[in-house]
Amino acid sequence: MSKEIITTGKTIADAIEAAVAELGVANANEIEYTVIDEGKKGIFGIGAQPAKISAKICYKGEIFALNFINQLVKDMGLDVNVEMKDAEGSDKDCKLIDITGEGAGTLIGHHGDTLDALQYLANLASARKNSKGERDKSRVTIDIEGYRKKREETLRALARRMAAKALRNRRSVMLEPMSAYERRII
Repeated sequence: MSKEIITTGKTIADAIEAAVAELGVANANEIEYTVIDEGKKGIFGIGAQPAKISAKICYKGEIFALNFINQLVKDMGLDVNVEMKDAEGSDKDCKLIDITGEGAGTLIGHHGDTLDALQYLANLASARKNSKGERDKSRVTIDIEGYRKKREETLRALARRMAAKALRNRRSVMLEPMSAYERRII
């Protein structure tokens, strides 16, 4: 699944820069490399040998989650657009996978139950171990056609109505069972 290349350069740093450019990543932190040959300077350039490294892309957990979601909607035969972006108002390790298109509503389910299950599976996929045996700490949130925002507004309105009802009747009010995400909104 990872693309491995061998690059050369005058120095190891030059070989790393060449690997970053060839793999198409933003910086050297996104690749893993092994020094094959440190190279030799030579005398007045005579007998000089370039430094040689083997490099590959370090896939982060959210890439696995995105690939999982893409494969899932492809297997379901849905014609949707899946894209990943940074989640608003949260830490840098949280990504938002936004699904839009015709038929995407089938992935929401009753009160977002299917969406929550899909998000749980995507987070399991993102927590795979990397090549060093460590688990990635990235989190993934999935939104379909802006459903999360609409549900949040609905829950806030429900909370206000139930609070008014509790004050009016001077009794506690029971709500339907909710996920942890929805309870935080309430």
